Amino acid sequence: MSTFTPLENQVLAAIDRDADELIRISRNIHANPELGYQEFKSSALLKAALKKRGFAVEDAAADIETAFVASAGQNAGPTIGILAEYDALPGLGHACGHNLIGTAAIGAGLALREVIDALPGKIQVIGTPAEEGGGGKVLMTQRGVFERVDAAMMFHPGDETAIRTASLAATTCEVHFYGKSAHAAAAPEEGINALDAVIQTFNGINALRQHLRSDTRIHGIITHGGQAPNIVPDYAAAKFRIRAADRKYADEALEKFKRCAEGAALATGARLEFKIIESSRYDNMISNNAMESLFADNLARLGIPSQINLSGGGLGSTDMGNVSQVTPAIHPFLKIASRGTAPHTDGFREAANSDEGQLAMLNAAKAMALTALALIQKPELLAAAKQEFGNR
Repeated sequence: MSTFTPLENQVLAAIDRDADELIRISRNIHANPELGYQEFKSSALLKAALKKRGFAVEDAAADIETAFVASAGQNAGPTIGILAEYDALPGLGHACGHNLIGTAAIGAGLALREVIDALPGKIQVIGTPAEEGGGGKVLMTQRGVFERVDAAMMFHPGDETAIRTASLAATTCEVHFYGKSAHAAAAPEEGINALDAVIQTFNGINALRQHLRSDTRIHGIITHGGQAPNIVPDYAAAKFRIRAADRKYADEALEKFKRCAEGAALATGARLEFKIIESSRYDNMISNNAMESLFADNLARLGIPSQINLSGGGLGSTDMGNVSQVTPAIHPFLKIASRGTAPHTDGFREAANSDEGQLAMLNAAKAMALTALALIQKPELLAAAKQEFGNR
């Protein structure tokens, strides 16, 4: 175990002192899962803890009811953002461990609050709703929240501890087809089958796959397929997510996908309404190497072994990618479950409430607090992160 400076020891001791309260908050959020943009209880619980310790809390940040920005420290120096997530999944609750993410963020913030007034800088705990497809950070980035942040970080629970996060750029869109109803047996020739257009869209995508880059993912569901089998469907709809390793190619794949839907409309005679969910435009994550190294060193000092990359080859998407496009950022993982326990499963939900999950949350709070403290105390470290970001 490494030797810590007096200020670092003060920060670490604060997290140890607050551990029971932080675990109570984490488990409270876990027991009361709320979907994106509906996290009223969870955000209120986190804000109350911050306000109690003297943070100035901006409610409804970026005009989002359940978003917040809690600030403490000096305006003259750099601002380090620690990001909280707290939304749950439909039907699965906190099967992605956002109860741990949100609580670790306030744990780090509360610890730094004890020393920040004596330091040349500011700490912000930023509450970011609706990561699970709702794009809270997308909207907050577009509305300028992170323009004031010199570096940003968060942690995510996983089945291993890894420092670097890669993610796919993603866009969610809906296709709505409008046809003409008719009796499916007595007079089908009088109808225009909107469901056929949806099915042909899927078939077009499957034919398109061989002409897309290997990192591209297009997947979707039928959200409306008709009312009864003896009625030609006059309305059908589907929802898709289009992903790729970078935003430029993700947008190219989106245009190719749109042509599949347009072709299906032309072939069937149905009218197409194509809708892009703007808040779903998740950018790919660009993890800052300088900040990664600092975070990894702090984990090692805490006696926590880590690796650089996650072992699995598959990638998902996160709106932390949008933050990483405007300021130096990291999104490391800490282990809360046995290897192979995947997020968005019942097993991962249980792990997010386990003793191992709570310990990982406390360790994440410590590593983030130490990393933020170093970025404020040592200007050369933040300068290196910013130079890397500028040279991308």
